[in-house]
Amino acid sequence: MDIEKQIIFEDNQVIVIVKPQGVLSQGDDTGDENLVDLLKAYVKKKYDKKGNVFIGLVHRLDRPTGGLMVFAKTSKAASRLSQQIVDGDFEKSYLACVVGEPKEQSATLVNYLEKDEKLNIVKCLNYAKATAKKAELSYSVVETKNKLSLVKVNLETGRSHQIRVQFANIGCPLFGDSKYGGDIVKGWDLALWAYSLKFIHPTTKDSMVFKCEPPMDMLPWKNFKIKI
Repeated sequence: MDIEKQIIFEDNQVIVIVKPQGVLSQGDDTGDENLVDLLKAYVKKKYDKKGNVFIGLVHRLDRPTGGLMVFAKTSKAASRLSQQIVDGDFEKSYLACVVGEPKEQSATLVNYLEKDEKLNIVKCLNYAKATAKKAELSYSVVETKNKLSLVKVNLETGRSHQIRVQFANIGCPLFGDSKYGGDIVKGWDLALWAYSLKFIHPTTKDSMVFKCEPPMDMLPWKNFKIKI
């Protein structure tokens, strides 16, 4: 993958990119290519860096999820962006296409998620448990068409598989999600896209806002009139 083509903003503190679906945010046991290593190689080559290159991962997208991510180029930037996440000043918004139509056109979902590390599956609970983490999101239905609904999602917490599991829990799994029951049509990508990213620049203090459409030439996105 040519990582340079995915970069939409870069300065001496941060890099904002569009993560392709199917690519890892960071390395794992598979040894497959990942964004952290690709960005390190890119910076090393572009700026003729000697020795180790710092790329800070401050948030993640699951492998099947595509869309906007920001990486830190300095430890100071990484620390300040991470603190924004803790303070609630770091905003991520998603588009998802779900199977069926949620009973409520807009709502807040609060659950407790428990991850099985061996199976890489998350269980959704409606009660607190010592081994489970609280998960909260809000959503609004944009359009329902052909038994699918386009929803905008704002995360209050950032848990593994959170959007996928919480929508499956209300009977509306994400289109293409074979893990949680949304694979009504085999072979399609997961219909989850990080379309909006907002944060405060770690040194200039400017408000940074980025938006990016999902692949509009592909199903199920092309079924809908998407305005971001």
